[in-house]
Amino acid sequence: MTTLTQKQSEESTAELNDTSLLSQYVLVLCNDDVNSFDFVMDTLIKLCKHSKEQAEQCALITHYKGSCDIKIGEFETLLPIKRAFIEKGLTAIVEKLTN
Repeated sequence: MTTLTQKQSEESTAELNDTSLLSQYVLVLCNDDVNSFDFVMDTLIKLCKHSKEQAEQCALITHYKGSCDIKIGEFETLLPIKRAFIEKGLTAIVEKLTN
């Protein structure tokens, strides 16, 4: 759903390669054919504290790629956010980060 700038992409790659993140998890938003871009963006802004631009990029990546990593953190932190996405009718999963 989201398009990352080159700098953001490099920062994300650096974060994913950081060994301190081995015990971290990622919240993944999955595409659907039901919810509007505006609804998805508003939900990302509200639940993940994304900027409007970041929410738009995540929505676009999710739409065109089928899913998008939207937040990295501890499992206990991401689980309630995942549940909130599901309550709003969106599909989200929490996965362990891997190298």
